[in-house]
Amino acid sequence: MELIDTHAHLDYPDFEPDLEGVIARAAEAGVTRIISIGTGIESSRRAVALTERFPNLFAVIGIHPTNVTEEGLDFLPALRELALHPKVVAIGETGIDYHHVPEGLQSPKAASVDSALLTQSSGDQERLIAEGAWKASQADAFRMQLDLAVELGLNVVIHQRSSWSDTLDVLRDFTGKVRGVFHCFGGTPREAAEVASLGHLVSFTGIITFKNAEQVRETAAAVPSDGYMVETDCPYLAPVPYRGKRAEPAHTRLVAETVAKVRGISLEEVAAQTTRTAEAFFRFNR
Repeated sequence: MELIDTHAHLDYPDFEPDLEGVIARAAEAGVTRIISIGTGIESSRRAVALTERFPNLFAVIGIHPTNVTEEGLDFLPALRELALHPKVVAIGETGIDYHHVPEGLQSPKAASVDSALLTQSSGDQERLIAEGAWKASQADAFRMQLDLAVELGLNVVIHQRSSWSDTLDVLRDFTGKVRGVFHCFGGTPREAAEVASLGHLVSFTGIITFKNAEQVRETAAAVPSDGYMVETDCPYLAPVPYRGKRAEPAHTRLVAETVAKVRGISLEEVAAQTTRTAEAFFRFNR
C-alpha cells in the first residue's frame, strides 16, 4: 500500500527540530511520497531545498493569496526560475482568500463597492477602495501563476476561502489549459461536482475526521474515484485523535481510512485510487 501526502508545509519551523523523524514516521504509515507546498518565494525556495535532502519529497512553488500584499506582484521571474527545478511538480498554492482580511480593511455590506461608496464616509470610502485593490491584487497574482503553469505545462494547487465565485470566474478562463486541485476541500457534493465539471480535483484533509464535518464526509463519499486526493496540510488540521496537536504526513493514513469508511471501500482501494490520481496530476517523473 502506498499513500501520497499531496499537501504539507515541511519548510515551516514546526518541523525543523525533528524533520527526519517526521519523514520516517510517514514511511512507517505507508506515506511514501510527500509534497511540500510553498507559500511565498522564500518558502518555495525552502521547499525546493528540502527535495534535495530527501528523495521522497517533491515541491510545489507559489504565492499564497494571503501573502500577495507582502510579496508584491513582481514575483514572477523568481517563481519561474524555481519552477525549472526537476522536483517541482506544480504551481501553488495560489488562489483567492477573502476570509483573512488585512487589518484596516472592511467587507462592505452593500451589494458592491461602487454602491457602498455612495453611502459611506470618506474614511470608509478609502477602506473600501483599499479592499477592492487588495482583492484585485489577489486575482492578478492568481492569473499570473495560472499563466506560468500553462507556460511550463504544470498543474496548480488552489487555495479558496470565502471566494468561491471569484475563484471559479478566474479559473474558467483557463479551462482546458491547466488543471487544479482545490486543496483542503470543505464544500458540498454539488460544489465538488462543479469543480469536476471544469476539469479540476478536490483534496481532503484531517477535517474529514472532525465530529462536525459531516458535509465533508458526504462530499468524500460522492466524488468520483478519480476525482480526489488526500493530504494533511500539516502542521495544521491534525485529524482525530491528534486534533489540536501538530499534524504531520503520517496522518495521511488517518485521512485515507476515514475516506475509505465513508465510501464503503478498503483502505488499500483508497490508497490505490489516490496514488494513481496524484501521479497523473503531479507527473513526478516528467
